[in-house]
Amino acid sequence: MPAILQVSNLVKRFGKLTAVDRVSFEIESGTCFGLLGPNGAGKTTTIELMEGIRTPDEGNIFYQGEPLGRKFRNEAGIMFQNTALQEFVTVYEMLLQFSRFYPHPADIDLLVEQYSLQDFLHQDTRKLSGGQKQRLLLAMAMINQPKILFLDEPTTGLDPQSRRNLWERVRQVKAQGATILLTTHYMEEAYELCDQIAIMDHGKIIAHDAPDALLAKHFSDVVVQLHEHDVPRALGEKEFGATYRNNCAHILTSDVNKTIECLLGFKVPLGRLRIRARNLEDLFLELTGKELRA
Repeated sequence: MPAILQVSNLVKRFGKLTAVDRVSFEIESGTCFGLLGPNGAGKTTTIELMEGIRTPDEGNIFYQGEPLGRKFRNEAGIMFQNTALQEFVTVYEMLLQFSRFYPHPADIDLLVEQYSLQDFLHQDTRKLSGGQKQRLLLAMAMINQPKILFLDEPTTGLDPQSRRNLWERVRQVKAQGATILLTTHYMEEAYELCDQIAIMDHGKIIAHDAPDALLAKHFSDVVVQLHEHDVPRALGEKEFGATYRNNCAHILTSDVNKTIECLLGFKVPLGRLRIRARNLEDLFLELTGKELRA
């Protein structure tokens, strides 16, 4: 597929801090691209540069082979992480207002149907729930029928039902042919939605590929989990190199059969045993560390 957005040697400095340090990648048309990273990694600044909100100190950003300009602004949709909706207006009035910003807006009635806004269409924006607000914001980002859609942590603060509902909406947008750039702190979300992911840290891209390809590249083992009461800490740490968190013992192994034989040899009960494949959260922590970021 051709690249719809190209980022080349992007640099952004704030005083002595280099927030974005020679970042380069391409986003293929019709795909969902995930940009991940811990707090302070530089991903928000990178997104703002790509959206045209900030100007890079060095490097280039091309949309369909051209520098960002009017064509990009007319064809890009943005759903910010935090958006203050105008108060004392209804959902319908917000959609109508935004539709007037663009030369070829989508049909409002169709957006209302696609994003299930009927039940609160004439409700004051101040009275919307978190899930209702996010659906409205996504509909507003789609008002110009964008070819590329930026979603900045779109499900932060949502309950599991609302989060999965929004996932389905994002899949629908992609099925309609739009390209999506997603930032999220939910690794399951990135795995479910993204065709490609790039992980940033300290202003640089440190990993970039399809999710399954990245997992295969970095891991050849699985995780055996047992309840911490079934494997005494002294035994687990000494014999199996286990780590303990969330009331569980976590054992990394590339030979599950041998590990289970050893557990049985120590008369460890296996009734609460669980085996799971490595996931993006494991990869994220492996690459960026486990220390808390400000």
